[in-house]
Amino acid sequence: MTDAVGLDEQLLHRAAGYARRFNTLFEEYFDTLGTRLDAPSFSRFTPACLELLRDLSLRGGKRMRVVLLHEAARLVTAEPVDGLDDAALSIELLQTHGLVHDDLIDDSPTRRGAPSTYYAYREQFPHHPHAALGLTVLAGDLALALSLRVLLDAKVPGAVRQAMTEVQTRAAADTFMGQIIDLERDFTATAPDEDLLHRVADYKSARYSILAPLQLGLLAAGEQPALFEHDLRRYARLVGICGQLRDDYLDLFGDAATMGKPTGTDIRDGKHSYTVSALLSAPLGDAERAVLEAALGDPACTPETIAAVREIGERRGVADRMRADMRRHAEQACLVAAGWRPRWREEAVTFFERLPLWSVERVM
Repeated sequence: MTDAVGLDEQLLHRAAGYARRFNTLFEEYFDTLGTRLDAPSFSRFTPACLELLRDLSLRGGKRMRVVLLHEAARLVTAEPVDGLDDAALSIELLQTHGLVHDDLIDDSPTRRGAPSTYYAYREQFPHHPHAALGLTVLAGDLALALSLRVLLDAKVPGAVRQAMTEVQTRAAADTFMGQIIDLERDFTATAPDEDLLHRVADYKSARYSILAPLQLGLLAAGEQPALFEHDLRRYARLVGICGQLRDDYLDLFGDAATMGKPTGTDIRDGKHSYTVSALLSAPLGDAERAVLEAALGDPACTPETIAAVREIGERRGVADRMRADMRRHAEQACLVAAGWRPRWREEAVTFFERLPLWSVERVM
């Protein structure tokens, strides 16, 4: 046990180093971005947009996609690898794009403890709601364009640059489709089955948060990820499902202060998340079901009602079952990563083997 704890500390220390280094890189990127964009000199809105993107991008986050990227390259070599900084910037700019549009879609007032881009624009243009909406969409679109431009400007061989750009383009398209089916899911008459929930998690988050960083890191290190497509996709899907289960779980059973946003959002929005679907399929009493059904889709649902739904979920075993599902998917992902051992470097394989369990342990 001591050896395992020591190994985890070593791997987490390495991950923290990637994050610290990237945060400096990201800040430097935004500090010089204005000089590299051909923005009209008269425009006041363009610099303001870039400042909002900078603020959101640098506001926090664990940079786990950046960590995955570096560890994917480390599967092949411990030597420095060209193109990783460009890939890391691309990954996090795509994430910024997603955050801007997610908060617009969800009408979220806050993100990481501060106003979302959409609400910042709403405050700036209180009498021009359509302008606030349009500028938010355009800010997210600009982050996406910058994500691809970083790769197109990367100082790596042309074939690698092309392959990396294709990875990010596919990841973006898959994520957009994931957002579409995520919205579509909530229009079903009954609670979605597990397979549909897994598909949404795969498209919406696993492919750009897990699979793309893996592919980009391997490409930068000179590996051909297409040769290992099945294993990489299976690992990414399992970790993505585990992560979405965790996020949906925390939305009801988590701590609002720790997350930087209120709990119960999915309940108020009437979303058919993993947690809501688990609640609907639980053996509830008539009074309990009445409380849940009254809360679902009620934007004015009070914190006290959310607390009552949470207590119902805990009493009826929903929280326990979700934690067990998280662990089951995490353990399956660990087995997939363990199978990489004959092919790739031990220390990086161990990182990917341990990663899914860290995700689960955050909520245990």
